[in-house]
Amino acid sequence: MAEQAEERVALVTGAGRGIGRATALALAREGFALCIAARSFDELEETRRLSGLDPARSLIVLIDLAGEDSPQTLFEAALEHFGRIDVLVNNAGWAPPRTPLVKLGAAAQDRILAVNLRAPIALARLAAARMAKSGGGAIVNVASAAARNTPAGEAVYAAAKAGLIAFSRAAFAELRPSGVKLSVIIPGLVDTALIPQSRRLDRSLMLSAEDVAEAVMSVVRAPARACPVEIVLEPQRNPER
Repeated sequence: MAEQAEERVALVTGAGRGIGRATALALAREGFALCIAARSFDELEETRRLSGLDPARSLIVLIDLAGEDSPQTLFEAALEHFGRIDVLVNNAGWAPPRTPLVKLGAAAQDRILAVNLRAPIALARLAAARMAKSGGGAIVNVASAAARNTPAGEAVYAAAKAGLIAFSRAAFAELRPSGVKLSVIIPGLVDTALIPQSRRLDRSLMLSAEDVAEAVMSVVRAPARACPVEIVLEPQRNPER
């Protein structure tokens, strides 16, 4: 599909619900066309419906980012449809319920690392090369406070998110001269389906998905010279009782 004049395009992973959906909707309100990716078609279709965008301006890609070739497949699908990508939001994440390290199987470990670290790095590399040629763009990685709080039972997930923060900081410095913005968002507990129900949590004190989406948009709107390398979001009070 030939790109439309002045059309800006955003690629958002994990866009079927939660932070990804809120971010996709915020980008649509800002005038972006969307490539939205996740594993559930019904959830992505609902995101598209809420965005108000027609199929020509909202591409749905069903994909599991744990696959080795999935980032390349997703990126090529977005480029084929739109001809450009101006914003990449690496939001997709995965973790099993809290599991002692000695009981975490190899398959679960590999999936945590693939979805939370390998895929965002691969997509950022592809997007950065394309954006540098076209004069700039924005890449936003969504990490987690688990990288610094390092909760028991989340050792590999915490390591993956810490790796994503370190990658983001190094890539920020590397890409800045080319006009490509790269930032990492580090939210505390966010009230999404990824956080199981618990009597120990007061969900009214958690961050909302929209809070994180607004942080993403602050990076998208920022001039390249003033783009923050990271944004830390914390609830007003600790939701854990």
